[in-house]
Amino acid sequence: MIHARKDYNHIQDPSGQIPEDEPVFLIRGKDMVSGDAVRAWANLAEAAGAAQNILDAAREHASLMDEWPGKKTPDMPT
Repeated sequence: MIHARKDYNHIQDPSGQIPEDEPVFLIRGKDMVSGDAVRAWANLAEAAGAAQNILDAAREHASLMDEWPGKKTPDMPT
């Protein structure tokens, strides 16, 4: 997997469902905009016709992210 952050490129997909060269974007719960970002994705997915169970799961996950302690602004190692 190719992540937007090079320091995350070591993360593997044990199920093998994500091709090695597919870009992946990871949003951590401690990111202060994480819940909003996932909700925005869910809204776009809903407009595109995504299944309700996927939308529900994403929005539930966004709520969990909102509750995550230790929020901080997004950053990237230099």
